[in-house]
Amino acid sequence: MSRRPTIADLARAAGVSTATVDRVLNGRQNVREETVRRVHQAAGEIGYHGANVIRQRMLADKAELRLGLLLQKPRHAFYQDVQAIFETQARACTQRRIEIMTRFTETGQPGEISDILRGFRGRVHAVAATGIDHHLVTQAVQELRGAGVPVYSLLSDFAQGVRENYLGTNNLKVGRIAGWFIAGLSKRPGKVALFIGGSRYHGHELRETGFRSFFRQSAPAFQLLDTQINLETRQLTYEATVNLLSRHDDLVGLYCAGGGMEGAIEAVRELRKPGDMVLIVNELTPESRAGLQDQTLSVVLSTPVQQIADDLIGMIIAASDKGMAETPGQRFFPPQVWTPESEFMR
Repeated sequence: MSRRPTIADLARAAGVSTATVDRVLNGRQNVREETVRRVHQAAGEIGYHGANVIRQRMLADKAELRLGLLLQKPRHAFYQDVQAIFETQARACTQRRIEIMTRFTETGQPGEISDILRGFRGRVHAVAATGIDHHLVTQAVQELRGAGVPVYSLLSDFAQGVRENYLGTNNLKVGRIAGWFIAGLSKRPGKVALFIGGSRYHGHELRETGFRSFFRQSAPAFQLLDTQINLETRQLTYEATVNLLSRHDDLVGLYCAGGGMEGAIEAVRELRKPGDMVLIVNELTPESRAGLQDQTLSVVLSTPVQQIADDLIGMIIAASDKGMAETPGQRFFPPQVWTPESEFMR
């Protein structure tokens, strides 16, 4: 059993004296805020049992900000990770007491999304949401904005011109990156397939546009098949992938630009040898990690959620202090690239 960290361990990790740590733990005066933050950070890093006490004392006189977080698919590993990361970043914030109120959509339909968005009114100071681009969603965002609640779109944009900011990858560029990998890793030119979740996902449409644009401009020897909509479901994606592989012996690449990747991984694992074709998906989950490990997958393009959560918290603090922006904006984050040779695979 590992030894429980002591005050002396905490002092060493924070680079301060044990007397300073004692003053921080007991809420005594004459400790600079920067020192308290350093001790708090060190406490979290070494697993010191009094980390929550330090945080409570540090934030005792700070204003509370409540963030409504709307995510898809409550049982999906990726969205569970997104929730956990946002909660971790909220706990790490030392400028405000950030509280996260998370809601999940069961159907992902525009009516359900808009109802959940409206349900945040009067309960939170800001909303961050994933979802489709639809006039019902835009209307709900407009109502929240009118009530002084900024809405931030995550991962896939929606309600452009109304929402406060978009935070995510440049999905047009992500599509081009996926195309570049397929063209570069394929043993020969051949047919290439693409799945998107649906035309209402703005991010998926941009990935499709970038993907096709790359092949048209830079790899014309490849033949792109018609884009297929998989509704982000595992079973539909599995069946569609099996169908593609059975009809096209010369299929050399497949990009799953949205959800449902588990079905594509399963089908390719069953019907093709490792490395026989290039399969690319988005987001790192237990199943995509396994796909990289057995080389069913060639590349995973993932979203840097921790960076997004950190920046978003800074944005809602700024909006609370200065008000909403006159002009809605967007902030792009470079995608993370994972391959069978990535560090975590070893």
